[in-house]
Amino acid sequence: MIVFPAIDLKNGQVVRLAEGDMDRATVYGDDPAAQAALFAEAGADHLHVVDLDGSFAGSAQNRGAVEAVVAAFPGRVQLGGGIRTPADVEGWFAAGIARIVIGTAALKHPQFVKDMARDYPEAIVVAVDARDGMVATDGWAEVSDVSIVDMARRFEDAGVASLLFTDIGRDGMLKGVNIDATVGLARQVDIPVIASGGVKGLTDIDTLAQFAKDGIEGVITGRALYDGRLDLAAALRVAKRA
Repeated sequence: MIVFPAIDLKNGQVVRLAEGDMDRATVYGDDPAAQAALFAEAGADHLHVVDLDGSFAGSAQNRGAVEAVVAAFPGRVQLGGGIRTPADVEGWFAAGIARIVIGTAALKHPQFVKDMARDYPEAIVVAVDARDGMVATDGWAEVSDVSIVDMARRFEDAGVASLLFTDIGRDGMLKGVNIDATVGLARQVDIPVIASGGVKGLTDIDTLAQFAKDGIEGVITGRALYDGRLDLAAALRVAKRA
């Protein structure tokens, strides 16, 4: 199982939000590239980066910071936030991004995602962000009437690499991962699932790793790392047992 340390970008700074609320941001640093290097030193070979401003604006707002992270991190960088056109996707792959995460556009323009998955096999990740079991979009500001399972099944034959499932109510809250919902989704679709939202310590990593056989590909963790509640090197060791 892959552990993805997270770098969320707002105004060029490393932040974490509480329940996806831009007004409830905690700043953890103003040098994203240095943070990426620290994660690499701890042993991470995958990184999850989000352009939070881009999620709301619908286009890249932290390009310089993302490019600096890519230059500083020797592993694979996965990027999401405001990526909604073929030009966006092509541009980020050209900049060295390994996988692109698409959320809002996946719900509103599913054919776009299918086209990108065809053009870039196993490099497109569909974000399934949920509030009370329903898909949320536009930086989590809007909640749709589409269930997470229905959303995920739209892309089962599209060739996407993974589904990134986030329980918004737990994101940045250190409440623990919603294991039941995450594993339940993985068991209902044929696409690997990455868990996100609520990781509070090593127990979450250990529990998720036990469901790798059910389709849990990885887990994203942010605040627990920044607050010192989770040691990344220890998390990586536990995850490798899966």
